[in-house]
Amino acid sequence: MKLRFTKMHGLGNDFVVFDGITQPVALTPDACRRIADRHFGVGCDQILLVEKPTRDDVDFRYRIFNADGGEVEQCGNGARCFVRFVHDKRLTNKTAIRVETASGIIEPRLLANGQVTVDMGAPRFAPADIPFVADAEAPTYPLKVGQHVIEIAALSMGNPHAVLRVNDLDTAPVDILGAAIEAHPRFPQRVNAGFMQVLTEHDIRLRVYERGAGETLACGTGACAAAVAGIRQGWLKSPVSVHTRGGDLVIAWAGMGQPVFMTGPAETVFEGELEL
Repeated sequence: MKLRFTKMHGLGNDFVVFDGITQPVALTPDACRRIADRHFGVGCDQILLVEKPTRDDVDFRYRIFNADGGEVEQCGNGARCFVRFVHDKRLTNKTAIRVETASGIIEPRLLANGQVTVDMGAPRFAPADIPFVADAEAPTYPLKVGQHVIEIAALSMGNPHAVLRVNDLDTAPVDILGAAIEAHPRFPQRVNAGFMQVLTEHDIRLRVYERGAGETLACGTGACAAAVAGIRQGWLKSPVSVHTRGGDLVIAWAGMGQPVFMTGPAETVFEGELEL
């Protein structure tokens, strides 16, 4: 079966996007792994599937599959690419759309300058909502990794995040420590591990070891989580410019109970067909 696809990226976080509205698309974990393989497939961090909604109050359904074949709840950079995709494919002419995801409803908006702002919803901090094993909610938690104890913030942006502040992002052991945090038993569904260097109260640098994908050039929900964690601990003030290796995002958060707004670019790289 041949499927049309579009290769896209948000700040270097790259995606293979399928239109599941005008063509039938059935993705197995094995098919996702083959598509995502950078040597034998198209190559990507995640696969995005656009589908018809299952409820009347939204415009689309949006599903996300990691490079390891697992389906996940949310992806911020993917959400921006999703908006550009449905506009470019003329699946909608709305500039503001409501989208159904596995973690709830998001509301992205295409701006006149081509950037995309996404209402990512309010962050959740209760350990059971992340999920994270802890006796009670706290701004930070000690986490034993190997022979060391590190201090992390844990929260959900529709998917689980652990945020660690570091002094120097260039020398941070993102691969080794990120992999250990991702698979830590206190995160029963694994976790995205963010490494944040605070530059000013409105600027941070960020690297993220993503659950099921390894380190990526940018992570939208990771940028939201890092900004929220920094604001909550008094290190940062909204809005926060998040500088990733793939480019910059702007994150705005008004405080507890309020939604997080993420603004950044989305780009189409090429289109093609593949056979599953």
